[in-house]
Amino acid sequence: MESDPPGLRQNLNEQLEGIAEQLRALAQARDRLRGLLSAVLAIGGDLELPAVLHRIVTTAMELVDARYGALGVLAPSGDHLEQFLTAGLTDEERAALGGIDFPHGRGVLGHLIRHPEPLRVDDIPSHPSSVGFPPGHPPMRTLLGVAVTVRGEIYGDLYLSERRDGRPFDEDDEEVVRALAGAAGVAIENARLFGYVRESAEQFQRLLLPTLPDLSPFCGAAVYRTAAEPAGVGGDWYDAAVLPDRACAAVIGDVVGHDLHAAAAMAQARNMLRALLYDRRTPPGAVLTQLDRTVHAITDLPVTTACLARIEPAAEGSTLRWSTAGHLPPLVLTPDGGARYLHAEPGIPLGVDPGIHRPDHSVFLPGGAIVLLFTDGLVEHPGHPIDDRLDALLGLAAAHARLPLDGLVRTLADHHPSDGHDDLAVLAIRTPAENRPARHL
Repeated sequence: MESDPPGLRQNLNEQLEGIAEQLRALAQARDRLRGLLSAVLAIGGDLELPAVLHRIVTTAMELVDARYGALGVLAPSGDHLEQFLTAGLTDEERAALGGIDFPHGRGVLGHLIRHPEPLRVDDIPSHPSSVGFPPGHPPMRTLLGVAVTVRGEIYGDLYLSERRDGRPFDEDDEEVVRALAGAAGVAIENARLFGYVRESAEQFQRLLLPTLPDLSPFCGAAVYRTAAEPAGVGGDWYDAAVLPDRACAAVIGDVVGHDLHAAAAMAQARNMLRALLYDRRTPPGAVLTQLDRTVHAITDLPVTTACLARIEPAAEGSTLRWSTAGHLPPLVLTPDGGARYLHAEPGIPLGVDPGIHRPDHSVFLPGGAIVLLFTDGLVEHPGHPIDDRLDALLGLAAAHARLPLDGLVRTLADHHPSDGHDDLAVLAIRTPAENRPARHL
C-alpha cells in the first residue's frame, strides 16, 4: 500500500488545525457566555443602589480581566459626572490620590459623555481628547468605555482599563461589556424602584403611626424603621397618652405580616385601643382582652402581639402595671445604672382566643426611670439565640441610658442586635423625677 502524498498529509493537518481552532473558539465563546450569564445574575442579586453599582464595576472587570474599573454617574444635566465609583485601586494607589477630586468628565472620559458609543483606546495619552492624569494617578494606557442606559436615557458610563495580559481590549471584550451594560441598566432600575418603594412604604407607615403628644409630667420618645425587604410596610405600631387620671398609657405591638393588610390592621388596632384606654383605671390585661374581643367581633385582625403598660404617679416614684399578649417583656433602666427585663407570664397573642384571660403585673419604679417597649425586629437574628440578642440589647441600652430619650431610641434602632430583616419600633417613657400621688377622678 502506497503512503499518502506529502501534500495530502499537509492539507489534512491544516484542516485538523482549523477544526481545532474553531473548537477552541467555540469553547472560549461558550465560557464567556457562561460568564456573562453568571455576571447578569450577580448584578441582579443586590437591591441597594450603591451595592448594585459596585457589583457592576467589579463584574465587568472580571469578564474582561481588567485591572481597573469605574462607573461614572451622569448629573441630571447630562454634561458631566456627579458620581464616580472605582474598583481595583490598591490602598497605596488610593492614598496617592488623596485630596484629589474625582473625575467630572473631562478628557477621554468626557469624550464618551459627548459621544455615547463604545470606546476602545489603545493608548490613552495619545488620544486627541486626553488631558493627562492628575499627580499620583496609577499609569493607565488602555481603555474600554461603554454607556449604561436606564429606561432609554443614559445613566452613566462604565470604564475599564488595563487588561492583565497587557493586551489592548478587543471586539470580544467590547461585545461582552456592552451586553453586561444592558443588564446593568435593568439592575439599576430595579434598585431605584426598590428604593422608591421602600421610601414610600416608610412614609406611609409613618403617616399611620402617631406623633407622640405632650406626656408631661412624663417624657416620651419613639422610633420606627421599615424592614430591609422590598415593600417593607409592616405591622409594628406604638402609642402613648396621658389619661384623665394622670396615668401614662404606653403600648407597642406587632401585627403578623409585611403588607398593606398588616398596616391597615395595625391602624385599626391602635385606634380601638386608644378609645379603650380612656375607660379609666381598667387594668392593662382587661384592656387587651377587651381589644381582642372588639376586633374579633368587627374585623379580621391577624395574629398580633402587644405589650400595654400603665404608669401611675405615686409617692416617691411611679407604679408600672403591664400586661403582654405574646410580646417581649419591657426593659427598665433606673437612674442608678440598673437595667433589667420585667419577665412575667406573657399571655397569648391577640387574634388567637379572645376568651382567655391575660395576667397583669406591677412593679415600683423610682423617679427618672425609663421604660423601654420594643418589637422583635430590634433583636431577632436567625444566627443567634433570642436570649443572646436580648442580652446584647440590655448592654446597649444600659451603656446609653443617660442620652436624651430621642437619642436613646435612635441609638437602639441604629445599632440594633438583629439582622435588620424585619421592621422595628422602640418606645421609651421616662417617669417624672418627683411625683404627687394620682387623684382618683
